[in-house]
Amino acid sequence: MTETDLKPYLKKAAYFCVYQERTQREVRERLAEWNIRGDDAEEIIAYLISENYVNEERFAKIFAGSKFRVKHWGRQKIRYELKMRGLSAYCVDAGMREIEDEDYFEALKALLEKKKQELRGENILIRNQKIARFALSKGFESELVWEIIKKM
Repeated sequence: MTETDLKPYLKKAAYFCVYQERTQREVRERLAEWNIRGDDAEEIIAYLISENYVNEERFAKIFAGSKFRVKHWGRQKIRYELKMRGLSAYCVDAGMREIEDEDYFEALKALLEKKKQELRGENILIRNQKIARFALSKGFESELVWEIIKKM
């Protein structure tokens, strides 16, 4: 395609990225849906990166911070999701640095306490197993989960 043929797609792709943070993979997939592949797609992605529409480090930071604060996901689940989105190890690490250790510990503690209140009246061993499974499914580390459960 010529540069004039790509112009409407550049604008469309820019709007796609302005609406919400995107990864290069997401943009590439959207371009493929528009039947733009190969060098043309790479040219559009290069433009989006140069104009700061696409920034994977920024995406990782926002994704990790929001999944932790809003959905109460643990580090393991967040790290896995970032890797599945094709982000580099550097970007994944940048995202993980957005989660402060103290906030992480307090969030897990609050999550476990809330689950404990929901499971009142059950055998303590069964209740603790259910609480631990719940926290593990949210992506929290088992050592940390059990440490807090023992203190409860």
